[in-house]
Amino acid sequence: MPDTMTVERRRLLQRLGAELNLKTGADGKPGAVRKAEELGAKDQRYFIPQQFQNPANPEVHRRTTAEEIWRDTDGEVDVVVAGVGTGGTVTGVAEVIKPRKKGFRVIAVEPEGSPILSGGEPGPHKIQGIGAGFVPDVLRVDLLDEIVQVANDDAAETARRLAKEEGILGGISSGAAAAAALRVAARPDSAGKLIVVILPDTGERYLSTGLFDGE
Repeated sequence: MPDTMTVERRRLLQRLGAELNLKTGADGKPGAVRKAEELGAKDQRYFIPQQFQNPANPEVHRRTTAEEIWRDTDGEVDVVVAGVGTGGTVTGVAEVIKPRKKGFRVIAVEPEGSPILSGGEPGPHKIQGIGAGFVPDVLRVDLLDEIVQVANDDAAETARRLAKEEGILGGISSGAAAAAALRVAARPDSAGKLIVVILPDTGERYLSTGLFDGE
């Protein structure tokens, strides 16, 4: 994993018995994936789930996330806003709900500093969990209606607001998704729309980073 990942993530994996092989942050997710594939090719004891390629990834979101959103909104959902890490969430949700509801929109969120989905170049950013630096194989870009870029500071500030104002301790990718959703909700054409935002990570994995300092 990249050495830019939080201490909490590292310790959690170690407590589960994992031996960590850290790659420099400059290599990002692509570097970590390459190293995992290199190790897997050398030793059959390694198992690589391949979350960026595995069709089981969007499939579980078709069976669970999409159905939960549809059920809990009584089919009234108009928009889903979610960050793109592997792409499994947005793909699975879109594949289920788009055929059921005309006009349903899926809005993807990516880091402003690494706007790959928008046609830009990969780059460093602080929003752990999204913006892998490449377009994942499982992501169906054709199902995305819009891509919203969020800056590091906006993601962090919104994560703090979620904790302070709503009592939701989400991580920085949750902050990014919420920031994008607030931006979408503020548009005149969003009036009366039911917008669902996916908050995928817990803030407990960021307590050592200073994300919530001063709150």
